[in-house]
Amino acid sequence: MNADYNESELPTIHVPAPRSAGLMLSYRCNASCLHCMYACSPRWEADWLEGERLERMLQQVSSFIEPAPGGPEDVDLNYGLHFTGGEPFLNYDLLCSAVEMADEKDIPSLFAETNAFWCTDAEKAEERLRHLKALGLKGIMISVNPFYTEYVPFERTKRCIDVSTDVFGRTTAVYQQAYYAQFERMGLEGTLSLEDYLERAGQDALIRGVELFLMGRAARKLREFYPHYAAHTFFGGHCRPTVLRPWHNHFDNYGNYLPGYCGGISLGNWLELDDIIEDGIDPDDRPVLAAVLREDIKALVEHARERGYEERDEGYISRCEVCIDARKYLAATGDYEELRPREFYRQLD
Repeated sequence: MNADYNESELPTIHVPAPRSAGLMLSYRCNASCLHCMYACSPRWEADWLEGERLERMLQQVSSFIEPAPGGPEDVDLNYGLHFTGGEPFLNYDLLCSAVEMADEKDIPSLFAETNAFWCTDAEKAEERLRHLKALGLKGIMISVNPFYTEYVPFERTKRCIDVSTDVFGRTTAVYQQAYYAQFERMGLEGTLSLEDYLERAGQDALIRGVELFLMGRAARKLREFYPHYAAHTFFGGHCRPTVLRPWHNHFDNYGNYLPGYCGGISLGNWLELDDIIEDGIDPDDRPVLAAVLREDIKALVEHARERGYEERDEGYISRCEVCIDARKYLAATGDYEELRPREFYRQLD
């Protein structure tokens, strides 16, 4: 155990000021991708972050967000502010409003993430992107992998990348380039099921060479592709550097300040961001966070066991799956303020 922490007592949890953030306008998406960290899908209520709440949120973060190393006109995953979801282009008018508001508040290095489902016509796509650029958007990131191709025809992805490159130039990012190149070599047209992708690319295609985080829905839906281990295999170390980091955290449409890529766990309400940063978090108010930071996954599992949780006989594929499985059990009790939004846990399966 880290010498800074007593096994039975954790001091105030100090939260660093965020230098970058992802603003989740909604969890609603056109897709239900098997790898989604935030369990997004069309089944979520849209509950868009808009109007006065959007204005207040942007005001909250405006004094913290730092520009990319290349300057405020450049973009970087770990600097600036990006608009995400869910799929932000499901509500294009809201995305435009959000970009305009953020630019008016001088928030630097603004970019948007998309799966390109909307890119059905090159002329209309260019019109939209040029409008967003005029409002203050500095770049765009297009997601490409075998999970999106189940829902988004590849020609739309290609069209979006081509048009975005014309509009934004070098601040167009493709995540992930390796998959994009692979699909081009395949001569892919239309959509492709994961089953057909694996038949063409090889059954081990998901576990060789390409970044994939085994958290969120992936920890529930991709278990067949990875070896399973007992929970204690993942004990040790600390999630503290990930849970409490100043870069690439997320703020959702329900007011939750989500650490890193950890869906379903909240550091607090972003409307109280100044207080969270200045005063920290009382561990007595956030026992799951306290458990994770005290002894990593081990303390969380022990806390859940005391409340009736039983570990899976078949084991787990990642430390994140252990964490999510225990949190899902605890979230069902309704007793934990930090296990939000609750709908995240229902949407995992």
